[in-house]
Amino acid sequence: MPPFVDDILPSSNVFIQKKPESSIITIDVGGQLFQTTKQTLAQAGSGSLLSKLSNPSSLSRPDVPFIDRDPEIFSILLSLLRTGNLPSKAKAFDLQDLIFEAQFYGLESLLVSSQSNPSQFEAFNLEKSLILPLNGRDSPSAISTTPYGSVHVSHGSKITSFDWSLRRKSTILTQFTAIDSLLALSQSVAAAGATDFSGLQILDLDRGFIRETLNWENSTMSSSTVQAIGSSPDFLFTSFESGRRNSSSIMVFDIHGSFCPVVEIARCEIYGAEIDSAIPATKLRWVSSLNMLMASGSHGGPSGVLGNIRLWDIRSGNVVWELKEKMDCFSDVTVSDALSAIFKVGVNSGEVFFADMRKLNADNPWVCLGDARKGNSGKKEGFGCKIESHGNQVFCSKGGDVELWSEVLMGSPTSSEDGLRGRVFRRNLMGRVKDVGGCKITNLAFGGNRMVVTRKDQQSVEVWQSSVRGF
Repeated sequence: MPPFVDDILPSSNVFIQKKPESSIITIDVGGQLFQTTKQTLAQAGSGSLLSKLSNPSSLSRPDVPFIDRDPEIFSILLSLLRTGNLPSKAKAFDLQDLIFEAQFYGLESLLVSSQSNPSQFEAFNLEKSLILPLNGRDSPSAISTTPYGSVHVSHGSKITSFDWSLRRKSTILTQFTAIDSLLALSQSVAAAGATDFSGLQILDLDRGFIRETLNWENSTMSSSTVQAIGSSPDFLFTSFESGRRNSSSIMVFDIHGSFCPVVEIARCEIYGAEIDSAIPATKLRWVSSLNMLMASGSHGGPSGVLGNIRLWDIRSGNVVWELKEKMDCFSDVTVSDALSAIFKVGVNSGEVFFADMRKLNADNPWVCLGDARKGNSGKKEGFGCKIESHGNQVFCSKGGDVELWSEVLMGSPTSSEDGLRGRVFRRNLMGRVKDVGGCKITNLAFGGNRMVVTRKDQQSVEVWQSSVRGF
């Protein structure tokens, strides 16, 4: 039996055998000795087991600590503490085993950061690497991710969640017939809504119950269906439409636990035949550089697809900028803080356009990145296309493929017109040859160092990540 058996650290099989006044720490893990420094162990965080070993005041006897755990996995985690990254030999172990050991030592946050850190996202190296199957016959309708790679997917009346490692899976059943809008508020909490069900529900995904139901009181006192959800660090935004479809609004809620209503903006009513006067916002994106909310919505009618894009100052409740779309209206639209631009994919042309947010006062701010003449063909080549921005890139789905658009820096413009027209973007088709094609893409999302894709009539989720990253 090891010496000083009675001196065991709480919640572990740790026996003391350490020399005081030395920066070198010797630890016996499963019968194998390891030497490291107090500074390295302190990287584990103040509440971790290893951090306690680095603090002489927490130990009553000067002995070598003994930890009855796997020494091979400990060597992997010790390398993680030293460098912030897992060594290549970690691939010989099952990720779930590493997670269990990291949890024991209090190192799971470091493991997450090394494996699913947003800073590791490499757009040009993304490859289809994993298929996550879903239960049931319903295809995904909405998808949302957390910053470190947890994935929430709605399919039919269910929401399936995958943790950051994509190994742990859970499914809950909701009151909705089908979920149209989904937003992850944390790894275990999400906001969900539908266009045929009243109210926005805040769901506890771990325990499967409704924490809150948020509603909008419209003038007709009818139900309030959810058209879109968005968020900022402080607020939760929800686009509502009345059950009679004659009014709409955007409600701003406090996102820090209480979900109390803060302000109402963008309230619209339909008057007479002006159908486009109350088009509800179907996409909400926070623009942090401007401290404004981008809201966009479109409507198909006898004269074609009409839409509008607005930038709202939620403090004053006023529209700062508005663009009404008639010719080649957007099929989808997104905003990029990093590129200071709004991007759309035209419903007729299927081409990508951008508008420089620093110069939005022009009558037509759009610059076509492809062939603008396609917009006059009358075809709906962009119908159903999705466009999203992430980092310094823009991703656009075309059928079963994903285009990657990146800006090419060309030098300083000589005039304001050159500054508007002189920005150059290049297109790349993503994936390897075997990744190209497939069923039509219905959703794009980004979390950690991954891109997540869903497709029409597929009961699964695709995970794309770099071939040189990940586990």
